[in-house]
Amino acid sequence: MSDRVEVHPVNPQGRLIEAAAERLVEGALVLCPTDAGYTLVWSQASRDAEERVQRLRALDTKHPFTLLCAAMSEAGRLARLDNRTFQLFRSLTPGPCTFILPASPELPRRLKQSKRRTIGIRIPDHPVTQALIAAVREPLLSTTAALPDDEDVPSHDAEAMAERWLRHVDVMLDAGDCPPGPTSIIDASGKDEPQVVRQGFQPLPF
Repeated sequence: MSDRVEVHPVNPQGRLIEAAAERLVEGALVLCPTDAGYTLVWSQASRDAEERVQRLRALDTKHPFTLLCAAMSEAGRLARLDNRTFQLFRSLTPGPCTFILPASPELPRRLKQSKRRTIGIRIPDHPVTQALIAAVREPLLSTTAALPDDEDVPSHDAEAMAERWLRHVDVMLDAGDCPPGPTSIIDASGKDEPQVVRQGFQPLPF
């Protein structure tokens, strides 16, 4: 049975975050608020949670997921950032921007098995997400919380997301409504200038 856990959106209760982090380490699938709608998150080690996401969202096994990081230092270990990309990344994060970057040789073994050459990374600007990543002590895998027929379900609306997702996830961290999303997606994986793949709900300064 799913747990709907009400957390403070600005000062999330430590004991509740720690309990959710323990569930993640055990393999749980969690619905979490971010600065761009509610998002599905799970531990890098949890194949079961990832396979559940693939089934729920009707995704193939090659679908790329995004890593949510707490800080630039974590992003720098997972991806290669040249000076130009570093400056752009730093100027737009934390915030609702996902960067597609060249994967680092130091990518964790679990992620290397996908033989990916690029990786999606973002640093969310939401206290609950930040606290959860810090409690797990490593970046979390994530994807949009949208079922195949979810076109009209607002991902920022806590009540709507609870109604849609509680039967599918193990834990929902309910911090009330959050910013609507989507994130902007910036492809900085090539030698050319970074390209905006998707303009998100917040205007980009370029």
